[in-house]
This record gives sequence, C-alpha cells and structure tokens, in this order.
Amino acid sequence: MNKKTLPCSIDTLNNIVNAHSTPFHLYDEKAMRDNAKALKKAFAWNEGFKEYFAVKGTPNPYLMKLLKAEGFGSDCSSLGELILSEKIGNIGENIMFTSNDTPAHEFKKAYELGAIINFDDISHIEFFEKQIGALPELVCFRYNPGALKEGNAIIGNPEDAKYGFTREQLFEGYKICKSKGVKRFGLHTMVASNELQEHYFTETAQILFDLVVDINKELGIDFEFINIGGGIGIPYKPEDTAVNLDNIGQAIEDAYNNTIVKAGCAPLKLYMECARMITGPYGYLVSKTLHIKKTYKTYVGLDACMADLMRPALYGAYHHITVVGKDDNKEKFCYDVTGSLCENNDKFAIDRQLPKVEVGDIIVIHDTGAHGHSMGFNYNAKTRSAELLLRQDGSVIEIRRAETLDDLFATLDFDGLDNFKV
Repeated sequence: MNKKTLPCSIDTLNNIVNAHSTPFHLYDEKAMRDNAKALKKAFAWNEGFKEYFAVKGTPNPYLMKLLKAEGFGSDCSSLGELILSEKIGNIGENIMFTSNDTPAHEFKKAYELGAIINFDDISHIEFFEKQIGALPELVCFRYNPGALKEGNAIIGNPEDAKYGFTREQLFEGYKICKSKGVKRFGLHTMVASNELQEHYFTETAQILFDLVVDINKELGIDFEFINIGGGIGIPYKPEDTAVNLDNIGQAIEDAYNNTIVKAGCAPLKLYMECARMITGPYGYLVSKTLHIKKTYKTYVGLDACMADLMRPALYGAYHHITVVGKDDNKEKFCYDVTGSLCENNDKFAIDRQLPKVEVGDIIVIHDTGAHGHSMGFNYNAKTRSAELLLRQDGSVIEIRRAETLDDLFATLDFDGLDNFKV
C-alpha cells in the first residue's frame, strides 16, 4: 500500500493556509530533488545520460531552475516553453525541441537557441530548410513504432497517434539529411504516458537500439544518442506500486550491452524526458470546503475547481484526497468532491469514501505536481491559483501569484465599448 502523506506537519500546513489564500498548489523541493538524484543514479552506467525535464508538466521557472541545478535539460514543445528554458539559462543542447505541426517562427527560435531539433514528420526537413536556410548541425527524428508497440489510455495507440515517422520514413529522412551534409544524429520516441509496467521502458529502449543498429548498417550513420521519451508513471492510487528506477536502469543497461555494444555502435548516449515522475508526487492542491450539499447525493464543494486541476474531468483520473486532520477517523462517508464551474464534470472525485467533511475543512488533493496547474484554463471567467514552494529549510515562497480579474481581462479593450455600435 502506497500511503499518501502530506509534505509537512498539519500545523505547518495550517500556517501556510493562514498566510496564503486557498486554493494553491504546493510543491516539495526536497522530495523533487531527491527524486531527480534517484533517476540519475539509476542510469549512471551510461556516461552521457541526460534527463530533459518535460516543461509542459510543470512550466514554472523556479522548479525548472531547481532541476537545472540537478543537471536536467529542458524538453520543450512550444515557443513559450523555449523562452522559459532560455530564462533559466538552459540553452544550446540542453534543450530538446520536440514539437508537432510546428510554425516556422518556433523552429527559428529553437534553432537560434542551439536546441536539438527533433523532427516530427519527414516533410518538416524540407520545411525547416526553406524557412531557416539550413538544416541544424544535429538532427533527431521522432519514431512512431505503430503496431510494434502498444500505447495506453492517456496517449493512445501509436498507430492512431499524430506523432512521428514510420520506420520507412526514418531511413529516408536520415538518408536525405546525410546527403545534405548532416553528420550528427539522434533518435527519439514517446509512446506512453503514466505507465507503471517496468518492462514497457526496456521494450521501448530495445526497439530504438535495434533501429540504431539497422540504420547504422544500411546508411553508415553513427548515432550520438537515443531518447526513449518519458512516460514513467506514478502511483496515484494508494494500492498502486511505484516503478523501481534501479530495475529499469539495470534492464536497459543489459539491453544496451546485448545490442549496442555487441553491434559496435557504442558509445550511445541515453536521454529521457520525464516530468510526471519527477515532480508529480510532490505537488499538492490545497483547498477549503465551502459547502456541503445534500440532494440525491452528498457533494463537498471546494474553493478549487477543474480550472486548477482538470485531470479527473479530462481522463477520469484518480487523485487521492486527504481531509486534513481526519486521517485517523474510521467512519467514512460517500461524497462527490466538486468545484464551482458550470460543468457537471467539474468533479475531483465521484463516490469517494472520506471521513466526515465539514465546511471550513482543509482538503488536500495529492499528486498534482505535474499536469496540474499547467493544464489550467479560464472557462467561466475563472482565475488560476497560486503556486507555492516548500523549500528544503522549511520556508515557503510564492513562485507564481494567483491570477486576478485584471489578468483575465488584460486582452480586452473595455474602453472601446463606448464606441462600439450595436
């Protein structure tokens, strides 16, 4: 059983709530950094190993800067993420730019930053060359293995995904780039999200190892790296078991030795682009109970809503809920835990067994450290919450203030209404 705990004592949490208006996301610095170290340790056998933190998971420059201090690069997929990476000093090949349906100006910014360009489609080679004037020094392609690899519920099956090259397109794309003078090459795939089966990642690495050997034999290309993507899941449910990073690292090392070393294709750097497993378990959405509604069911109404965490509404995803100070209460009641949007799927939990909830109770929703705040939105003219960081010394700082209505209305020209004829 994976017991869900708070990042600090109840007294400390109460002090934080008293000092900052709920709702807010609270992140645990020490736990995140310890987890980052554990990932690096598991792959220390590979001299060139590098983790490119997927910025989309938690696009906050304070957290990105902490992870940069641990040696992480940035996996970016948009102009905004490129600029966030630039702001914290992650530039050059510390950026992996993995995008799709990419506008020319985003390719241009990535090129100017010296990022590793990871092409999503064979047609993008010509598009990039025409728009930028030259191909990058280092070329990487995203591979879609199709029926070779089973996907999962969040990212879908590879054959249905919009991402990546087919195997045949890979060979053709590398051949084109080699003929144009490109001498540095990488290979990437990303086929699952929130996966808890450890063998899944070894199988993914093996597919890329085999491809490296085949392309090397046919085209004479020496690869610098493979990027096996991210997708390592986290135990959202108490009964889930976290993956063992050391097991994954050892299994991939064995596959590397049996395939890459044996074929004479070593050294080959191994890259990853995890986000969820790095920061996810160490973020908490802290909220207060506003109302208890009793009709056909009993509803716990929070001051947070799906604008602060949309995964339960989007995927039916489970997030554990703690009623602070009542963990030891044995008697349980059945609740739907909801927000205030005018959408009936604005629910953090349905038919959840919880201790008796009362107005004013502090509610903590666990595992919101990735794809939590970052997926927020402004439907219903809602504003997004603040983000706080619990430092290693026990202090708490605000790393993103809550949005205001002025922020929400900043793109509207209210003054122009006076001259607007209807």
